[in-house]
Amino acid sequence: MDEQTPGTPSDAPAPQGPTLFDWEFATDPYPAYAWLREHSPVHRTRLPSGVEAWLVTRYADARQALADQRLSKNPAHHAEPAHAKGKTGIPGERKAELMTHLLNIDPPDHTRLRRLVSKAFTPRRVADFTPRVQELTDHLIDGFAAKGEADLIHEFAFPLPIYAICEMLGVPREDQDDFRDWAGMMIRHGGGPRGGVARSVKQMRTYLGELIHRKRDDLGNDLISDLIRASDHGDHLTEAEATAMAFILLFAGFETTVNLIGNGVHSLFMNPDQRALLQDSLAAGESALLATGIEELLRYDGPVELATWRFATEPLTLGGQEVAAGDPVLVVLAAADRDPDRFADPDTLDLSRTDNQHLGYGHGIHYCLGAPLARLEGQTALATLLTRLPDLELAIPPQELRWRGGLIMRGLRTLPVRFTPRNT
Repeated sequence: MDEQTPGTPSDAPAPQGPTLFDWEFATDPYPAYAWLREHSPVHRTRLPSGVEAWLVTRYADARQALADQRLSKNPAHHAEPAHAKGKTGIPGERKAELMTHLLNIDPPDHTRLRRLVSKAFTPRRVADFTPRVQELTDHLIDGFAAKGEADLIHEFAFPLPIYAICEMLGVPREDQDDFRDWAGMMIRHGGGPRGGVARSVKQMRTYLGELIHRKRDDLGNDLISDLIRASDHGDHLTEAEATAMAFILLFAGFETTVNLIGNGVHSLFMNPDQRALLQDSLAAGESALLATGIEELLRYDGPVELATWRFATEPLTLGGQEVAAGDPVLVVLAAADRDPDRFADPDTLDLSRTDNQHLGYGHGIHYCLGAPLARLEGQTALATLLTRLPDLELAIPPQELRWRGGLIMRGLRTLPVRFTPRNT
């Protein structure tokens, strides 16, 4: 698959690397990542799209790469022909004129936009939203509690963040089901044809542009209104920038939380001793284990497998490999967060782990702006599920579960569960 592994004598055969990005890999990528960390920590490979890229798998290299400003977020730095650029990033965002968001730009534009957006998307706004997240969580559980069974992805983990971010943005309730449909298309096509995703992106962009235009004349107490109001020394977001930012807050925010909840519940099913500790802690009215537990679930089997695309703006050395200008670099967060050089017993789920500077939400200037909201939703969802449905269990053998294909995100297609029916 690759050239000779660094450090291998020229007359010795290079170790045979693992197969990447097939369905077996999607089910459990961690053995392959362990091999890469040991034998080829900065690894050049051809992705399913045909694009060649470097995979960074060790924690120290990953942390360095995430903060290295020679690795640009701007796809214009990609060395391949223009047609290949369409194989990176979010399908359809270029044609929909949604490129001016935080995942695609560098300083100084990134600094300016992040400062403006941070004035609207504040920790206080997230904290004030806590009661509403609890209401949405309880409402969704009410919808299936009496049945004694559910698909936790489609009936719970998926709708919760969609409705939450729609409400925070200020999308009218009568329009929120449209967003649920568009977001559902994005998840269903995570590892398949990109056309359906591109159409959903275009529909979402058209709607958000019209909504922002209407709100300029009728500002409310919502995130889109605050994006419009946000200013810094007279500098405001343009309508195109506000549309792109609203889009990426929704697009990047919902699937990460779907996977945080789904992967988190799955990890607890696979580690019943840790689940029992958490349930006992919640029953005692304690919150410390829930707080550290969410961070451990993010590290152990997090929602974002690979950080979004970066492109070398000049030749550089990373993990002993020479990376050419224009080369794509993908930081494998899932591999870095299982690095035994950084985490003790990295393949063990330990909800009480405190030395846990995981990279689940990135590092450096591109650290996820929506991380506080995702943590709130994840903590609320897990605590409420385990408290209201204490005998929740997987309804099919674990080996029958299927993981969505795709490059950036890691999440289950479905998560069938059963439990003692309860009246709401």
